[in-house]
Amino acid sequence: MLSEQPQPVKGIMLKVCAVMLFIIMSALIKATSEHVPAGQAVFFRSFFAIPVILIWLALRGNLSTGLKVTSVMGHFWRGVVGTTAMGLSFAGLGLLPLPEVTALGYAAPLLVVIFAAMFLNEQVGVFRISAVALGLVGVLIILAPRLTTLTGPNVQTAEAVGALLVMVAAICAALAQIYIRKLVATEESSAIVFYFSVTSTILALLTLPFGWVWPTGTEASLLILAGVLGGTAQMFLTSAYRYADASVIAPFDYASMLFALAIGYVFFDEVPTQPMLMGAALIILAGIIIIVRERYLGLKRGRARAMHTPQG
Repeated sequence: MLSEQPQPVKGIMLKVCAVMLFIIMSALIKATSEHVPAGQAVFFRSFFAIPVILIWLALRGNLSTGLKVTSVMGHFWRGVVGTTAMGLSFAGLGLLPLPEVTALGYAAPLLVVIFAAMFLNEQVGVFRISAVALGLVGVLIILAPRLTTLTGPNVQTAEAVGALLVMVAAICAALAQIYIRKLVATEESSAIVFYFSVTSTILALLTLPFGWVWPTGTEASLLILAGVLGGTAQMFLTSAYRYADASVIAPFDYASMLFALAIGYVFFDEVPTQPMLMGAALIILAGIIIIVRERYLGLKRGRARAMHTPQG
């Protein structure tokens, strides 16, 4: 149930702002990826999001009640798979163009449909399974050129590895969404957001022996900004679902492709390939079909969607 009077336009604006900030955050991580390890980037992204989340809770008057925990292990396992998804996605950003990472990340909601049937005993009909299959065809179209670079005269192992890392990240992100669907039954959405940031900060520290570096002043500034923007984006995303139904604003997830294409072209000289665009179009179409179908069936995914991010 929405905690505010429905204001669809406000909800859509908040969602688009959140999506844009998440893409800018990813671009900042990508800009530092040549020198800064993915685990270290996860630490900055998570640690510097925590103050933003706490300020948001304080402004809502929810600081004392919004962080109560019922399922400690539920938060822990959500944190493990979510942090893994974030780390692998960040690693992929250093090896693949930003729009391609964004497109492959769209596979996560499709995989959620499969995992929900497997682990939550949700009934999934032929219609949604067909949409998932369509989306996975799009994934294969994007992956095929990368995987074929492993053979032939022009071997490009890094790009193939990047594609596989991002796909595993999408699988982990989908599993994180399954944990979130369980958590929302007993936990406040604010608690899910906060404790994920705390857990991912701690888990990221475990990667310190594997080659953290001393960032330059510019890199440190970009990483801190990425954390602040990530926390702000999560705040906007969660707030968006207070003003509009999930079925209204969920399709605006795909606005991220427009932002990724623009930022990738302007700042990283990344020109999208035809297979990437074709595959992304199929994945987006499949995602929209599933959203429309869920709306038709009257499924309530608002709270769970509010917790999900492209980074797990």
